[in-house]
Amino acid sequence: MRYLCSKDNLENSEIVILGVPFDGTSSFKPGSRFGPDSIRLHSDAIESYSPYFDKDIENINFYDYGNLWNTISDFDKLSKDIEELVSALIVQNKKLISVGGEHLITLPLIKTIHKFYKDIVIIHVDAHADLREDYLGNRFSHATVIRRVSDFIPASNIFQFGIRSGTKEEFDFAKLETNFYPFTLNHPNGLAALSGKSVYLTIDIDVLDPSIVPGTGTPEPGGVTFKELLDFLMNLKGLNIVAADLVECSPDNDSTGVSSIAAAKIIRELLILLSRK
Repeated sequence: MRYLCSKDNLENSEIVILGVPFDGTSSFKPGSRFGPDSIRLHSDAIESYSPYFDKDIENINFYDYGNLWNTISDFDKLSKDIEELVSALIVQNKKLISVGGEHLITLPLIKTIHKFYKDIVIIHVDAHADLREDYLGNRFSHATVIRRVSDFIPASNIFQFGIRSGTKEEFDFAKLETNFYPFTLNHPNGLAALSGKSVYLTIDIDVLDPSIVPGTGTPEPGGVTFKELLDFLMNLKGLNIVAADLVECSPDNDSTGVSSIAAAKIIRELLILLSRK
């Protein structure tokens, strides 16, 4: 099973889709490990043409690598496997779209990419701040992932959008340390200042309101609309996005399949955003 319009050749691809079905620290409703394959299945329900970007992914050379199935719960093993595979892809000048899986997959992905792009800037779109120092005694969790990223990337290089949930300590940290735009996907001055910089984009699908996407592990009322997310992605056009991920789609929590269709559509727009064409 592959994502809609995937080409058959890795060597000739400019973008690689990688499924990362890791579910090791899900804390409320597990099941995001089924996200990658459900998104692939439901990609057949959308068109390959994006009227938003006026482009068709049929004309983009991308390759669906399949899933990194070596573990669904061992974070140390996941980190090593991601470092090995992603490093090999970057050396081949590939851009990467990773599909989770829960949000902790973002940590080893960014760590690996940071080795090649030392000035990397992170755009984080989410319902949750993910800035806890630890969660249930664990420093490595989907609730701590952005805090761990700030351990090796300056917090001033992290831009957070749509956040509407977290502890007071998380919000205080974000207000002081990161570029923090809670409750909204709007940046007061746009993101033109990031032009020329290397960007990693991480999207937790729960940034969308659960009335739109109920199929996620930690639904949080008060989210943005799908159109608002699309407008945000369109405003990133022109940035040098070297890698992106979409995480926390948990299809078993949505019997309608709409959440997976929404995720598949986001992947379509990400393919266009990352494409050099």
